[in-house]
Amino acid sequence: MTAIARKLDIITEKGGMRFIDVANLLGTRPETVSRWNQGKAFPHPGTEKLLLELEWIIEQLADLYEPQEARLWLFSRQKLLNGAVPADLIASGHSEDVLAMISKLREGVYL
Repeated sequence: MTAIARKLDIITEKGGMRFIDVANLLGTRPETVSRWNQGKAFPHPGTEKLLLELEWIIEQLADLYEPQEARLWLFSRQKLLNGAVPADLIASGHSEDVLAMISKLREGVYL
C-alpha cells in the first residue's frame, strides 16, 4: 500500500468520504483517485498538498465526530465560518480557516 493509499484510507474511514467526494473536493475525477489508491498514478504536487490538508482535517474531526457526521460537517454550511462550506474552503486553499473552526469546536466555543 502506498503512502497516498494510506491517506485515502484515513479519509474514507474516519471521514466517511467516498472517492467521488475526494475527487470533487480536489477538483479531479473519481477514477483518478482510484488510480492513486491502487498506486497506478500519483497526484500532482498541488493536489497532493490539498489531499494532505484534507487528511489532517479529517484526523482533527475524528476527535469530535463519527465518520458520517464528519462528512456531513465538511459539506454543510457552518455558522462559525459565516455560512461557508468547509470543503469549499479546503478546495480553495483556506484550510487554516477550517482548522481554526475545529479548534473552536474542540474548545467548546459555540456562537
